[in-house]
Amino acid sequence: ETINDAVEELVRRQLILHEFSTAGYNIPESALEQSVQDRIRERFGDRATLTKTLKAEHMTYEAFRKEIRDQIIIEAMRQKNVSSEIIISPQKIEEYYEDHKTEFKVEDQIKLRMIVLDGTSGDTSAARKKLGEQIIAKIDEGASFSEVATIYSTGSQRNQGGDWGWVERSVLRKELADVAFSLSPGKHSAVVETPDTCYIILVEETRPEHFKPLSDLREDIEKTLRAKERTRLENAWVDKLKKKTFVRYF
Repeated sequence: ETINDAVEELVRRQLILHEFSTAGYNIPESALEQSVQDRIRERFGDRATLTKTLKAEHMTYEAFRKEIRDQIIIEAMRQKNVSSEIIISPQKIEEYYEDHKTEFKVEDQIKLRMIVLDGTSGDTSAARKKLGEQIIAKIDEGASFSEVATIYSTGSQRNQGGDWGWVERSVLRKELADVAFSLSPGKHSAVVETPDTCYIILVEETRPEHFKPLSDLREDIEKTLRAKERTRLENAWVDKLKKKTFVRYF
């Protein structure tokens, strides 16, 4: 399939280039040269770097120049023959949302903070658990969970007070998920032990399973539908080119 897709893309390119040629279009040499110089500055910085790169890739400067010319032609022909002003109606957006609603499903979530006590300092499992219990005592006495996390946690969210934000069950390892999703908002766990790490979990809020609202997705859906429509229009245009052109596959 990959090979077939690559071949079809090559055919598509050649059909577009052939249409440009047979239609009598032309690119002024001055415009082409300006584009070449712009690409050299953007991609290579200077002519010397370009020369070294082309040599390493076994490509001549003439082939590099032709590649840029072909890219300019293909892009210009697409803009000419495939409308860029594609309007997607609100009805189509709503229909897409309903047809693909399962893709927008969000599982049960919790807003999580976690203190991680791992074995990087060489502490034994018993020592880590004892430290965890001391930390819980401080929290129960009124210490802020986030402040304590900043002091004691060895996790990557330490500087954020152990804040993991909103997470789904699949984000956490099973033994942590089972504890975290059993906690009520505002409650913290006891020390959760694993073979190499101890954890203290705080659930700040819970959010039940739901679908992302259309209002949050409308812009992304519109972009998706616009891209699909642009692809459909381009395919229809290329099909017309195929009908009036002989293509041989070797």
